[in-house]
Amino acid sequence: MRLIIRQDYDQVSDYMASYIKDRIIEFNPTTDRPFVLGLPTGSSPVGVYKNLVKYHQNGQLSFKNVVTFNMDEYVGIPRDHPESYHSFMWHHLFKHIDILPQNVHILDGNADDLEEECKKYEEQIKSFGGIELFLGGIGPDGHIAFNEPGSSLTSRTRVKTLAYETILANSRFFDGDISKVPRMALTVGVGTVMDSREVAIIITGAHKAIALAKCIEEGVNHMWTVSAIQLHPKALIACDEDATLELHVKTVKYFKSLDHVINNLIGPENVGLQGNIKKYPTPEVTPTREDFYNCPFQK
Repeated sequence: MRLIIRQDYDQVSDYMASYIKDRIIEFNPTTDRPFVLGLPTGSSPVGVYKNLVKYHQNGQLSFKNVVTFNMDEYVGIPRDHPESYHSFMWHHLFKHIDILPQNVHILDGNADDLEEECKKYEEQIKSFGGIELFLGGIGPDGHIAFNEPGSSLTSRTRVKTLAYETILANSRFFDGDISKVPRMALTVGVGTVMDSREVAIIITGAHKAIALAKCIEEGVNHMWTVSAIQLHPKALIACDEDATLELHVKTVKYFKSLDHVINNLIGPENVGLQGNIKKYPTPEVTPTREDFYNCPFQK
């Protein structure tokens, strides 16, 4: 697992948007071989979406050969409701880019048969060869998508009853009125997310610090469903300083030291986007222990 620590939400958003841009460009998608991207909603990805829109408007990124699958959708509210995730995605991202409407996939929370809708969604993902990169955020209780505490870590797309804490947290999007928040949702499963070839998670704010600590420093636990990504071969978390408040100082220094080694000793040009070493440098001067301990984060 890679943990990238940046100063604040804006820097995390910048990093993640740039990473997604570079992954799509490196993949070089075509009509027959699209880049399949899993996407979240909520406050976490808004900054990422703003930056992706800027990349598109600046001519740096096209979404014509990108296929998307969203993580979840509420049950029982109209598709055009301002707080539906369908509305959210079109407002924050899709209407501003050149993605083809037929390449956008969002669960239908008003389907006549919700279980069949979930089954069909899984089949659609498989029809595109699986998801290349799944972007996600988490709740303060560590849930990913709507996989609330206690969810099976092998779960698939399904109907899910929302936890009271999630309903309360989401009431801010419904005029602060908890009675307006849907009680159920359709969501991809933890297993669905884990099947993607890469998982990238955004975690920001002190209110998510305990969840990050559970994910990084403790074991895999269905009460903190994001912890399942410990088992993923290509997992990336980008967080801000506030989110690290519950981590041990040693843990924070360790992950910052890895960032320093890549950027200052190995050289970013020698490292692939997903952290693989493309070329082993042979420096003219071998770094000493003093060089390492003189890094700003070690002081």
